[in-house]
Amino acid sequence: MATITKLGLQSPANQLGASPYGNVTAFRYILTTNASGAVIGGDSTAAVASGDVVKIGVLPAGFRLIDSELIVKTAMTATITASVGFAYVDGVDVTAVPQSASQFGAGITVATAGRYRNATSNTSPVLPKDAWLTLTTAVAANAKASEIEVIVFAINEGVV
Repeated sequence: MATITKLGLQSPANQLGASPYGNVTAFRYILTTNASGAVIGGDSTAAVASGDVVKIGVLPAGFRLIDSELIVKTAMTATITASVGFAYVDGVDVTAVPQSASQFGAGITVATAGRYRNATSNTSPVLPKDAWLTLTTAVAANAKASEIEVIVFAINEGVV
């Protein structure tokens, strides 16, 4: 299984709060794939395969992760599902706030256009350090162009 990183700096336009890192912020990330199923702007030209982890963008330290919404504008290949979660940028887990590949949901149907709210019973952790927002695919490889928007709602509480 490969890990694919979307290259480039985050756009400041993905922060939809009233002020930069204001109390409640909506972080907006876009994942697009080309006609062969590879991540546009990624560090790999291979199509996203089942079990691949796509690092979509960075969630900053000190934010309490309270909710999310996944919008599938253009669906991936039929039958593909995904889990959305986070993994620490430095790769080192934290016992108090463990990394979670499914913090925002598992088995999400990314093969069908639609809006999917977080329906988990997970707690709302405060990130002690920067973390990648991750999307992990399952069931099949992607072989088509797609576009998925992930919005993470968070409260800036600062690093504890």
